[in-house]
Amino acid sequence: MKLTIAHSPDSDDAYMMAPLALGWMDPEGFEIEFIRKDIEQLNAEATEGRHDVTAISFGAYPELRDRYDLLTAGSSIQEGTGPLVVSRMPLDVPRLRALTIAIPGRRTSAYLSMRKWCAEQGFEPAVELLPFDEILPAVVEGRFEAGLLIHESQLMYHDAGLRLVVDLGAWWKHAYDLPLPMGGNAIRKELPADVKQHFATLMRRSVELARARHWESVDYSQSFGRGMDREMIGRYVNAWVNDFTVDPGARGRQAVELLLGLEPVWIQG
Repeated sequence: MKLTIAHSPDSDDAYMMAPLALGWMDPEGFEIEFIRKDIEQLNAEATEGRHDVTAISFGAYPELRDRYDLLTAGSSIQEGTGPLVVSRMPLDVPRLRALTIAIPGRRTSAYLSMRKWCAEQGFEPAVELLPFDEILPAVVEGRFEAGLLIHESQLMYHDAGLRLVVDLGAWWKHAYDLPLPMGGNAIRKELPADVKQHFATLMRRSVELARARHWESVDYSQSFGRGMDREMIGRYVNAWVNDFTVDPGARGRQAVELLLGLEPVWIQG
């Protein structure tokens, strides 16, 4: 059976897919075609059910729940840190209220968590969309005074001379004592139940094998790292491809439900 698997062109997604992409494991009857696009584009395409398996932002799931189920394997969930709001100059909340913040997409979990933080501060943020990898340079160059960083930019802002306004993962941990869920892998709901179960198990094995062959997986994912060196890629994927990626467990699922305000359908790997 042929499956299209869509994921974003960032190193942690590539890392967990390395065993399937490089033929390290038997695809067990699946013929796989990989598609790589920006996460907000994948969120939009998922509203049309375009891909059999796709990376999505958890923030997009409420809109997609009639088309996709979530796979337990492949989630990006991290405890104590997460997306960052950064600025060119030190900012307090009153100053931030007056600014337009560059964000990577309205369906992203990063934006959803930022809106929840802003609501706690008593305001609705003014935002403008940019591709996620253009936000850091846009803030550095002064086109925006503040930006919401996801993916590898989270490790690069300090060296670029930017200031941290808030680490949304640290705020979430302090507020709820839970990890902050960002993204997951989803599979088309209309596929046969045995196919969904079979692929869920295969996806879990891919994550486990990627972690077992860590540096080989890093070498594959480095081509998706937008200039980061091997050591930095290793740090990044170690942070985001973790035990929650193998299976979110009770705390990971609780965090997803809290973020979304609903209980997803999970296909257990």
